[in-house]
Amino acid sequence: MRLIMFDMDGTLIDTQALIAENAAAAFQSMGLPPPTPAEVRSIIGLSLPVAMGRLLKTDDVDLVEAVVGQYRSLYRTSLEQDVDREPLYPGARDALERLKLQPEIILGVATGKGLNGVVRILGNHGIAGHFVTLQTPDHNPSKPHPGMLLRAMAETGAEPTSTVMVGDTTYDMELARAAGCRAVGVTWGYHPAEDLLRAGAGALIHDYSELDAAIVRVLE
Repeated sequence: MRLIMFDMDGTLIDTQALIAENAAAAFQSMGLPPPTPAEVRSIIGLSLPVAMGRLLKTDDVDLVEAVVGQYRSLYRTSLEQDVDREPLYPGARDALERLKLQPEIILGVATGKGLNGVVRILGNHGIAGHFVTLQTPDHNPSKPHPGMLLRAMAETGAEPTSTVMVGDTTYDMELARAAGCRAVGVTWGYHPAEDLLRAGAGALIHDYSELDAAIVRVLE
């Protein structure tokens, strides 16, 4: 059995603009200087409290929680106004369908998004049934702690040597390395390809059509 785990933001779904806009709006609503899109891009993939703490450059729990609350409220409102702002990347659906048809492969999600958001997005795209395990910060430490992959393997019975993390950030690659798993980096996301390699990617792909071969390569 092979367990293939997918990150969401920057890997399966294209939410960079949506996240950057709402992060800036959350800061501005509290009279704080807004982070730049580049700054926001650097923290996508972390759990929301950790991400906002880094952007705020503070350990003030009350301030972080206040900004997190504002962000969540603004994010929900923006989706009510435009439901098409969390699209799948080109080729993602086909790649998931191909993998799902292989009897030796099971699929999972490991993401910094909250579980409610994950369930909503997968349902909106009609792919909820593709995944047997969903790992989020609701019941795990933030990436790059290995908890998400360790829990996924415990739930499914997969071994580290047969588990692959597919993601777009160094946090995904470091997560895989910390859990003793393999990693495939995607180059259309939020961290540079050279950083993914340095963080432990065993292979890089530039299009979802390359994923199947990359999985085989990193598991050899």
